[in-house]
Amino acid sequence: MKLQSLTLPLITIAALSYAGYSTYVSQPVRKPEPPPAAPPRAPYAQGVAGVGLVEAGGENIALNTPVAGLVTRVFVRAGDDVKRGDRLFELDSRDLQAELALRRQTLDVARARLARLEQAPWSADRPMLEAKVLETEAQLADADMQLKRIENVSDQRAVRAEEVEHRRFAVLAARARHQEAKAQLARLDAGTWKADLDVARSEVKLAQANVKRIEADIERLTVRALTAGKVLQCNVRPGEYAQAGQLAKPLITLGNADELHVRVDIDENEAPKVKPSARAVGYMRGKSEVAIPLEFVRYEPLVVPKKSLTGDATERVDTRVLQVIYRVATNDAALFIGQQMDVYIDQGGQP
Repeated sequence: MKLQSLTLPLITIAALSYAGYSTYVSQPVRKPEPPPAAPPRAPYAQGVAGVGLVEAGGENIALNTPVAGLVTRVFVRAGDDVKRGDRLFELDSRDLQAELALRRQTLDVARARLARLEQAPWSADRPMLEAKVLETEAQLADADMQLKRIENVSDQRAVRAEEVEHRRFAVLAARARHQEAKAQLARLDAGTWKADLDVARSEVKLAQANVKRIEADIERLTVRALTAGKVLQCNVRPGEYAQAGQLAKPLITLGNADELHVRVDIDENEAPKVKPSARAVGYMRGKSEVAIPLEFVRYEPLVVPKKSLTGDATERVDTRVLQVIYRVATNDAALFIGQQMDVYIDQGGQP
């Protein structure tokens, strides 16, 4: 009876022992492994450290398009060297090309109208107008003779008063036609009126301005490089629809790869310790044995919020940093634009 009362506790103890042993055996054995690359060591007894980002000299230039449209041609690829004014990509311009053809036709019509006015008077028109003057002069003489005949009738009772008035009006009408013919001839001799020439010249200028405006709109559809450099990234392809304005992912990133800069983030608490004359070196990630000398270029006047956080528990998200630009002083370093570096700046014995 006593043995039976101990059976259950013994089974329980055995089960717990087996569970503990199984848990211990199943635990993975973690052996300490050395890091793939030794972390860099500060070369200065007193210094300031910061994280730097390699960028092109003159900063990376994000290129987009001022107007939205369908991309028809791309003239560059990543890694190509471009000069100022080189074409990068082109948008569809068929509608503007049709509008340009219409505006140029309007300009040709305005120029033809101006040329016609500037060439006046035309010698071919003078004989016709002179003949018109002679014709109206003869008609006036005939109407005047008819009036005199009816007025010279001895017995006025034989003439109706309406007939006399009719012939007088005929004389007035013939005289008016004769004066009109002489005025047209005088106008031909005087040439084109200056006001008409001014209006025609203004119409030509307006048509030229419309043509230039359409040409400017077409030129805007071809995005060109405004500075010499290297195409760092190309995110546009024929057939894609390019959005206008500033994009999160630029269509083309351009930069001067002949000279590399390093943008270093310095915590605002340590910013006063950084002096332009202080020495500075940078270390590539994974290659801490090679120190790359850096030369001071400038400060960024505005202190900005820190963007790349390290994940340290003591690091606050409201940390602000001073950005300091350094130039890579050697061409031997195999650096790539966009690569991160650990940068150390000599404090030079400052407190």
